[in-house]
Amino acid sequence: MARIEFTPQLRRFVDTPVVDTAAATLRAGLDAAFATNPRLRGYILDDQGHLRPNVVVFVDGRRARDLRGLSDPLGPGSRVHVLQALSGG
Repeated sequence: MARIEFTPQLRRFVDTPVVDTAAATLRAGLDAAFATNPRLRGYILDDQGHLRPNVVVFVDGRRARDLRGLSDPLGPGSRVHVLQALSGG
């Protein structure tokens, strides 16, 4: 099963469970996480269902390519890391 993990920065705002899923795409995997905690969706996706500009997703160590459709494939042993970009100066 693919494993989806969220960085600790998001925990300040919303519960971020680790999710194991049989999803075949990033979109389906994220939907499984959102089913666990629906509030998480608003922190990750915008109103059109695309990744927010301040969110970066890595699938098996590579940055996700499809930031709108989230069609990047997931395999049975995939590891997905969802990060909220840090800013400041």
